[in-house]
Amino acid sequence: MSTTEEITAGLHGLIPIVAAMQVEIIEAEPNSAAARLPAAPNVNHFGTSYAGSLFTVAEVLGGVFARTSLAAEGGVPLVKRVEIDFLRPAMTDVVARVTLSDEEIARVLAEYAERGKSDFELLAEVTDEAGTVVARTRGVYQLRRF
Repeated sequence: MSTTEEITAGLHGLIPIVAAMQVEIIEAEPNSAAARLPAAPNVNHFGTSYAGSLFTVAEVLGGVFARTSLAAEGGVPLVKRVEIDFLRPAMTDVVARVTLSDEEIARVLAEYAERGKSDFELLAEVTDEAGTVVARTRGVYQLRRF
């Protein structure tokens, strides 16, 4: 399994705008992943975090599982759909966090082995430094053989 630093560096290499946003993977465990988005480079004209940055910090977490519990030969994570609810303005750094159960991991890997693809859903909460939920996402991803 890769370290959070290695996953962050890989993400920055694959998606340069994520590097410019300074997104950092801070957790990459078999059942959970989290990323931090610093406020400073992501501030909009109101002095709060830009909506697209909040979306991005949650959306990229689907790919983290392809380096941990959903690592499979030839498997590439794809985004099929992501919905976001912006709940409060974010004035500080934020953290987005997602989890997958052992049962869901087993299901995705079995279906991938059989069919070469499997969809999975991630629900993310994006919280500010005070622990206030500023956004929630629901993403549908696919682990697909390429």
